[in-house]
Amino acid sequence: MAMAAPDGFRYLPDFIDRTGQQLLLEEIRSIVAAAPLFQPVMPRTGKPFSVRMSNCGPLGWVSDRDGYRYENCHPETGALWPGIPGTLLELWKKVAPGHPEPEACLINYYGPGSKMGLHQDRDEQTFGAPVVSVSLGDTALFRIGGTKRTDPTRSFRLASGDVVVLGGDSRLAYHGIDRLVAGTSTLLKNGGRINLTLRRVT
Repeated sequence: MAMAAPDGFRYLPDFIDRTGQQLLLEEIRSIVAAAPLFQPVMPRTGKPFSVRMSNCGPLGWVSDRDGYRYENCHPETGALWPGIPGTLLELWKKVAPGHPEPEACLINYYGPGSKMGLHQDRDEQTFGAPVVSVSLGDTALFRIGGTKRTDPTRSFRLASGDVVVLGGDSRLAYHGIDRLVAGTSTLLKNGGRINLTLRRVT
């Protein structure tokens, strides 16, 4: 029997249509032109992540040998992060009504072979607002469990335009990306996946 998803977890397939995806992709491209993708590394070990990333919003998440944290500047350029596009703020109002606006939008680019191990999003000062995730590009095998690393997990295929909301009990659920399914989307010319996660930090 499949494990039930934790309370507060919402999977919204096809939430953004193809035209909306293309418009959002153009906005993300302009953000990355100003705040280039960088390669985060694991604290202590310095092992590089398999994804490259950037951010937009007043705060941006970074990881280096000093640890995981939010900063208001790009770690390589020193410039302030670009603002969060209005389309993403409108999306937040639709799926997270009543919560204060997000302060960070992480932009993760998954190339061939990229994945993300099971982890909790817990570097924020508050967990009252949900984390909202948007998928663009190739389908990813997404796995979510409970609030303990040993809890059983359930998998979903996240396609381009799908939105996931991690709120309530699922806000601190362990989750990750096991792999990409290459060739499942034509949105990104060279393939791969862009994942956007909107977060309230303070």
